[in-house]
Amino acid sequence: MVDSMDGSTNDNSAGAAPPRHIYVHIPFCAHICPYCAFYKERADPAQTARFCDAVLTELRQRGRQFALQPQTIFFGGGTPTALTTSQLGVLLDGFHAQLDLSELKEWTFEANPGSVSERKARLLRQQGVNRISLGVQSFDDGLLQLLGREHSAAQAEASFGLLRLSGFENLSMDLMFGLPGQTLAQWLATLTRAIALRPDHISAYCLTYEEDTDFFLRHTRGEFKIDSEGEAAFFETTIELLREAGFEQYEISNYARGGFESIHNHAYWSGADYLGIGPSAFSTVGSRRWQNVCDYRAYSDRVLAGETASTGDEILTRQMKRAEAIALSLRTGSGVPADWVTAWPDEVDEFISLGLMRQEEQRYILTRSGRLLADSVAEAFV
Repeated sequence: MVDSMDGSTNDNSAGAAPPRHIYVHIPFCAHICPYCAFYKERADPAQTARFCDAVLTELRQRGRQFALQPQTIFFGGGTPTALTTSQLGVLLDGFHAQLDLSELKEWTFEANPGSVSERKARLLRQQGVNRISLGVQSFDDGLLQLLGREHSAAQAEASFGLLRLSGFENLSMDLMFGLPGQTLAQWLATLTRAIALRPDHISAYCLTYEEDTDFFLRHTRGEFKIDSEGEAAFFETTIELLREAGFEQYEISNYARGGFESIHNHAYWSGADYLGIGPSAFSTVGSRRWQNVCDYRAYSDRVLAGETASTGDEILTRQMKRAEAIALSLRTGSGVPADWVTAWPDEVDEFISLGLMRQEEQRYILTRSGRLLADSVAEAFV
């Protein structure tokens, strides 16, 4: 079968159920953070309107390929709220016009403090966006400066309050630990201030030194060092403090009050199909995976010319999909079904004896110690 968009003669998404989850990548940032490895660029005002047209054109093209009726939509980046209010309005109007949103449960926008105005917040809420993920990272101004963030702790707090006043009842906050020079006392202060704002969800990530970032170069030069014991202390403190505040750790880096787990992220962790729109976005449908070109200008040129934005396909075997599903599911609080790992009885017994894994009914779940070594445990099942 030939894909009407890209001419592929091996379209393994044919016959698959339509993806119910959509990710949209908006690559623009006001400032490029030195630790971030996601595709991002400073916005060119002369190109952003054309880019928005390309996003809606790709959505239309994929809508002809799949009968899209999403349960979740997630706008990430970059910083989606770096777009102007009018550009956001064009995008959201287009999504309403092109999609059947009757089964939509969760519509998330990532935002940075300082890029959220009262007008933008009101527009997002009126257009049906019901969840905001705010990239706070820290409530320590010195660490924010190290991270290259343009907002202050006070601005983050003000932006959070603005979003609440705009009617958002599902607010998530991104925080980071294991930063160069960060002390446990600083992390405790950040967690305490975050909890006081009463978010519904907190994502607490340990800094990783990703290739093609300034932080990675500084790490390779020996300026920044990894402190595994210190990171473990940060992690244990996070679990305890957030548990006491009423947050359940439902994935290694994600904590939520009851009923506020991210539906979109949980679908990804459980191996559900998803459609990626925008430059650099990945899609997985059936046994087919593809990624869009990682350049928003080339992306716009291709899509508006009626061509595919995809840079090529990968065909996923059953074994590949199972290995991915095990690795992702192990990160969650519900773990993996026991029958997924029957081919590795010795490994399972060893992890249980080491206290890294436990069995609950017909599932295997990582212990707290196991979550610290989740990647290493997952490698045993590949």
